[in-house]
Amino acid sequence: MAFTDKIYVKNHRQLASQLETNIPKGAFAGATLDMLFTGDGLSKLDSTTRDRILDFAEDFLDCDCQANPYCGCAERKFIRYVLELRAEGLGPQAIVDVMTDDYMVYAYTGDVRSFLDDAVRQLEAVETLADVEGNDEMSAKARRAKRELSG
Repeated sequence: MAFTDKIYVKNHRQLASQLETNIPKGAFAGATLDMLFTGDGLSKLDSTTRDRILDFAEDFLDCDCQANPYCGCAERKFIRYVLELRAEGLGPQAIVDVMTDDYMVYAYTGDVRSFLDDAVRQLEAVETLADVEGNDEMSAKARRAKRELSG
């Protein structure tokens, strides 16, 4: 299961009530994106919720792909966002708090911790392969990124 499949809409029931329909809890689920970003869905929401959703759309769903928002760009941008928060020194719980404040989405702390741990392991593999191939530049880049994520 991809990390972005474990990102959930905060106040899911309240949102569904405002929209007067059922929506999936997953923030990146196709039906959630359809309900929130097409038709008159946004006009039914209170201003605070609408602002957060518009921020989410602007920051993650803005791409030129014909398949937008189903092209995968949103998920990649969100992963980059989480990695940047970690590089700023935030721990898993702080990352969850920031994403909730910024976009009204959340994840379980353990899922964020697992994602970050997997990212470090992948960077270790990149570093090792770069060393084997004699690619000192890539090895150094992976090592720096690993240090940023490891804290």
